[in-house]
Amino acid sequence: MAKRVIVDQEECIGCGNCEDVCPDVFKLDKDKEKSEVVKVEGGPVKCIEEAMEACPVSCIHWE
Repeated sequence: MAKRVIVDQEECIGCGNCEDVCPDVFKLDKDKEKSEVVKVEGGPVKCIEEAMEACPVSCIHWE
């Protein structure tokens, strides 16, 4: 089973860093003011890991 990337909506502060780093996988929902995964099957692991590192509240995780 492949791992999937998720954004913990409770922890997300909506800074948009993940979308800036990896826009093919993450998108900032302007209404909710939270980031979400738009490509559930993931994307380039390196890109996702860079987004994880850029997150100031560490709310992006592998599942």
